[in-house]
Amino acid sequence: MKKDPDLEAALSRNRRWIVNNRIKNMILRCPGQAASVKYLQKKFRTLDLQGKAVNWLKKYPCCFDFYLQNDEYYCRLTKRMLSLVEEEESVKDIQEPFYVERLAKLLMMSTNQRINVVKLNELRRNFGFPDDYIIRILPRYPDMFRLVNHTGRKSSMEIELLSWNPDFAVSAVEASALERGCSPCFSCSLPSSWVQSWERFHEFNAIPYVSPYVCASGLVEGTKEMEKRTVGLVHELLSLSLWKKMSIVKLGHFKKELGLPDKLNVLLLKHPGIFYVSNRYQIYTVLLKDAYNGSELKEMDPLVVVKGKFGELMQEGLHEYNQRHYLMNLEKHKKKGIVAARSGKRKDRSSETSEQDNGDKVGGLFNPEERKRFYKVLFDDAGP
Repeated sequence: MKKDPDLEAALSRNRRWIVNNRIKNMILRCPGQAASVKYLQKKFRTLDLQGKAVNWLKKYPCCFDFYLQNDEYYCRLTKRMLSLVEEEESVKDIQEPFYVERLAKLLMMSTNQRINVVKLNELRRNFGFPDDYIIRILPRYPDMFRLVNHTGRKSSMEIELLSWNPDFAVSAVEASALERGCSPCFSCSLPSSWVQSWERFHEFNAIPYVSPYVCASGLVEGTKEMEKRTVGLVHELLSLSLWKKMSIVKLGHFKKELGLPDKLNVLLLKHPGIFYVSNRYQIYTVLLKDAYNGSELKEMDPLVVVKGKFGELMQEGLHEYNQRHYLMNLEKHKKKGIVAARSGKRKDRSSETSEQDNGDKVGGLFNPEERKRFYKVLFDDAGP
């Protein structure tokens, strides 16, 4: 797939935020909300980062603060960061009904209205669920969800949907069609010069839309109708996510629950007008193209807005760090230049002095007046 600079920029912008958000959560889970630098260094490898953790953290002085205690350095969040953490928690409380709807929609799209907890935990932050969503949300809605474990193993624990809400069974494509007063169909974002791709898209879009909330048991694997349903399913999953993007590998973990094909990446690449697939950072990621305007999301979840403030604070700290290091390097270069200039002047002075001394000696030897005195003394001394 041809690279899209805007969508690639959206991926790279989130990369640093994701890493620092994970560090933030690590620090908050530590006693006193402070983590030793040694502890963070051990966890640093799990973030796919190399080098010293302290060097990375010092790049964001507006986010992380260091202090010395018992001859050991610790890292904690700054007051501004803690303020954003409180704001984020407040938004999560307000948005709880939307998280309930989002979780219900995910379960409604699954084959048996059940999803494995371990698998869902891998994508919980993509959907904005709190880390403690199982004990925070599920007990408050016992008429909608329950935990089941038929084998007794922790890894086999599942969340099951107890009641079907028809109001939730409306996909983003269908909701958009209702607003526009037309039949449900996908939108396409491709250059006008991609004639063959446009032809394939129109041919695919002509097939009647199949809602991801409709049971797929009557569809035959390998047919155009099944492909239409799978594309609609991935489109809906991305629509429910915060940033309208997801790791293809993690999506593949739901192959059993959601009925996804084995070669999901091949299917996504067949529809470049709907999905954008990138291999940035050696991670295959799929983005929903109609959710973006350039490199920016068209609509932002309130939680994304708060996390955007975190990103701005992070950038402010990074700018401050870069500016400080730029001035330090500039000062070093100035000092080096002054030393070099002084050593150069000393060399010039020494060479001038040596030339002057040599010139005086040569001048003394060939000076006419000096020569006369020399010969006068010589011949006077040579007389009888």
